[in-house]
Amino acid sequence: MNVLAELRLRFRTALETLDSAAGEYADMVMPSQDAKFGDYQANCAMPLGKRLGKPPRDIAAQLVEQLEVSDLCESPEIAGPGFINLKLKDNWLVGKLRNTVSDPQQLGIVPTEQPKMVVLDFSSPNVAKPMHVGHIRSTVIGDALCRILRQLGHRVISDNHIGDWGTQFGMIIYGYKHFADEAALDQDAVGELSRLYKLVNQLVEYHDTRDRKIPEVEQQVVDQVERLEQMHDATEIEEPKEYKKAAKRLRQAEGQLVDLRKNLDSLRSKVAAVEEDSALAEKAAAHPQIGTAVLGETAALHAGDETNQKLWDRFLPACLQSIEEVYDRLGVTFDHALGESFYQPRLGAVVEDLTQQGLARESDGAICVFLENYDAPFIVQKKDGAFLYATTDLATVQYRVEQWQPDVIVYVVDHRQSLHFEQLFATVRLWGHKDISLEHVSFGTVLGEDGRPYKTRSGTAVGLSGLLDEAVSRAHKIVSENDDARDTPLLSAAERKQVAERIGLGAIKYADLAHNRTSDYVFSYDKMLAMNGNTAAYMQYSYARVRSIFDRGDVDVATLRNSPATIQLGEPSERALAVALLRFGEALQRVVSDYRPNHLTAYLFELASAYSSFFEHCPVLKAENDQLRNSRLLLCDLTAQTIARGLNLLGIEVVERM
Repeated sequence: MNVLAELRLRFRTALETLDSAAGEYADMVMPSQDAKFGDYQANCAMPLGKRLGKPPRDIAAQLVEQLEVSDLCESPEIAGPGFINLKLKDNWLVGKLRNTVSDPQQLGIVPTEQPKMVVLDFSSPNVAKPMHVGHIRSTVIGDALCRILRQLGHRVISDNHIGDWGTQFGMIIYGYKHFADEAALDQDAVGELSRLYKLVNQLVEYHDTRDRKIPEVEQQVVDQVERLEQMHDATEIEEPKEYKKAAKRLRQAEGQLVDLRKNLDSLRSKVAAVEEDSALAEKAAAHPQIGTAVLGETAALHAGDETNQKLWDRFLPACLQSIEEVYDRLGVTFDHALGESFYQPRLGAVVEDLTQQGLARESDGAICVFLENYDAPFIVQKKDGAFLYATTDLATVQYRVEQWQPDVIVYVVDHRQSLHFEQLFATVRLWGHKDISLEHVSFGTVLGEDGRPYKTRSGTAVGLSGLLDEAVSRAHKIVSENDDARDTPLLSAAERKQVAERIGLGAIKYADLAHNRTSDYVFSYDKMLAMNGNTAAYMQYSYARVRSIFDRGDVDVATLRNSPATIQLGEPSERALAVALLRFGEALQRVVSDYRPNHLTAYLFELASAYSSFFEHCPVLKAENDQLRNSRLLLCDLTAQTIARGLNLLGIEVVERM
C-alpha cells in the first residue's frame, strides 16, 4: 500500500470541505523528517490560512476535524504554527506487514489503478563504433525506469532506436574502400571497423578544423580584442555605480577572450596531432575532400547503391553482435531494436505529409518546420535531398502511434539534445498527435577526476566493455582480500568470480542511478566500490548480512513465512524499520513521477540504515523468547526481500555471501 498516496487522498477530501480549490495542498503531506513529529506531516494549513485570511492553527483544527484517518493513524496532533503530525497505528502497521509477508510477489506494492501504455526509448547507440562510457547513463536509467514502471503495473514497450543508417556508416564505408585491412577485418570485424571509423572521423575533423573552425575562432579572437579595447575606454566613468557595471562587463569579456584562446589552442593541437604524424599527414593530404566524400557515401547508401548496401549488410551483423554482448552482460533487454534504417522507407512520405498540411515549407532549398518561439527552424530535409534525425524521429513517432497506441513516449537521451526534443515535440503536436504525452528524460555527463567528460589519456571516449572489465577486476581484488582475511575463506574461486561480476557491474550502475539524473557526476572506481555509504557494494553487503542470520540460525524462510508468527513493534528501532519497509511503494511512485531512479537508491539506503539500527538494538537469534525471535526474523526477511527487489528494479543482482 502507498501510505503517502492514501493520506494525500484523504487530506484532499478534507481540504475541499474548507475550500473547493484547496485540494492541491494535499501534496504538502510528506513523510516526517524526524520520528518525534510522527510518521507523516502535513504543512498545508499555513498556505491555506493565508489564502483564506484565517490563522493557520484554526485551519489546522478544522482540517483535523474533517480528516478521516482513524483506521490507520493515531489522533492527529497540531504543532507549532499549524503543522499536522500523523502517527500510524502500530496494529495497522503490523497488519500491513503481515499481508506483505503473505504476498512476496508484490511486497506491498499496489499496482496502479490507471495503467498506461508507455514506449520507453533508451540506450540508442551508433552501431558503427563500440559502446563507450557515454552510453552507460541512458542504458541504466532507461532499464531501471522500464523495470519500475512494469512493477507498478504499467504496460511498457522498450525500444532501442539504434543508429544504423547515419553518417557514421558513410565513414565506415569510405574507410573500407580506402584504408581497410582485410585480414584484420576477418579476424576482428568490430575492431577493424572501429579503427576505420576513428581514422576517417579524425581526418574529417582535421580538414574541418584547419579550414573552417580555426579561421572562425581566430576571427572571434580578433573581434573580442577590439571589443575589449572599446570597453577599456568605456570604463573611464566617474559615476561609481556605472563604473562598477562597466568593470564587471569588462571582466566578463576578458574571461570570454581567455576561453576563446583556449579553444583556439585546443583546435591547433588537434591539427598538429595529424600533421606531426607522418602516416596521418600523408593520408590527410591524399584525401582533402574526405568530409564531402563521406556524405556522398552516406547519400549513396540511402539511395540504394548496390555496393554500399552490400557493405552495410556485411558490416551490420558484427556491430549488432558486439553491442548485444554488452547488453547481455549488463542484463539489459529490449522488446524491440528498430534502428534508423527501419524507418528509411517512411521518410519521404513524412516530409510530403508535413508539406501538404502546410506545416513545412521550403527555405533556401531545405524543407523546414518553422515553430513559434524558436529562432532556428526544424529541418526535415536538406537541400541536397538528404533526410535528418528530425525526419527519422518524426517517422518513429508515427510508427509507434500506429502500432502501439501509447499514452506516453519517453526518450532517455542526454541534455545536449534538449532543443531537438523541444522542437520534435512541438512539431509532433502540430502534426496532430496532441493526446500523447512526450517526455524527454535528460541526464548530465560522466566526468573524469579533472572535471571534464571522462576520456582516456589519449582523449578518446572510454570503451564500455573495458570500463566494466576494470570494475569487475577491482571488485575481484576486494572480494578476494576480504575472503582471504577470514580464518577460513568462505568463497570458492568460482564464487569469487561471480560475486566480483555482480559487485563490479552493480557498482557502475548504482553510482550512476544514485545521482540526480540531471546532474553531472565524477566517475571514481574507489567511491563506487566502497563498502560504506550509498553504494551498490554496501547494499549488497546489507542484503548478505541479513541473509546470513538465517544461515547461522538454520532458519527455513518458507516455513517462517507460512507460520502463524506475528510481528511485534515494542522497540523504537523495530517500529522505524517497519515504517521504512512500508514506504517501498512510495519510493517507486516518486521515481515514476519525475523519472528519477535516485529516489529508489535513496530509499534503499534509508532502509539499510534503519535495519542497521534495528540490528544494533534488537537481538534476533538471541531474542528473549521464540515469539520475539520469529517477529524479528520476519522483519529481517522483509528487509532482505525489499533490498533484493529494489536492487533488481535497478538492474543489480544481490550476492548471498561476500
